[in-house]
Amino acid sequence: MKPRKTWAEKLANSKDLPKVVAIPEKMRKTWGIGTLVVPAPYEVNELMRKVPRGKLITINEIRAALARKHGATIGCPITTGIFAWIAAHAAEESATMGKRRITPYWRTLKAGGAINGKYPGGTKGQMAKLRIEGHRICRRGSHFVVEDFKNALVLKDSD
Repeated sequence: MKPRKTWAEKLANSKDLPKVVAIPEKMRKTWGIGTLVVPAPYEVNELMRKVPRGKLITINEIRAALARKHGATIGCPITTGIFAWIAAHAAEESATMGKRRITPYWRTLKAGGAINGKYPGGTKGQMAKLRIEGHRICRRGSHFVVEDFKNALVLKDSD
């Protein structure tokens, strides 16, 4: 049986990425015509890693920054989200091995400032880390969101 890859190995595995392609036909109804950047995992991690204490970023901001970097119309919504999830788990894996300087994944929110329940520790874990940094969390319908998250964004061009 082949040993399971660590989260760090998954994060380091860029395959043939990044690459810019035409927006696929099935995505054009939502995203229009243009180009889409499929980022490398390390690029998503780099942007997440740069968010300082007290500040926040959303997946949409990460996607927009990657699109600008690569001259594409949009950043891939699917792979960007997956790679943020991998970066979060790789960071937590590093923390369990005693590393102190990890990617602050809890500062990366979903669209609209929503908490990402798929990160390590789930919704409660991310909320606890954000509260320690001074953010207030409220419930909006079935989701938890950071109050006034737009005021704490490191990039203010989306959401």
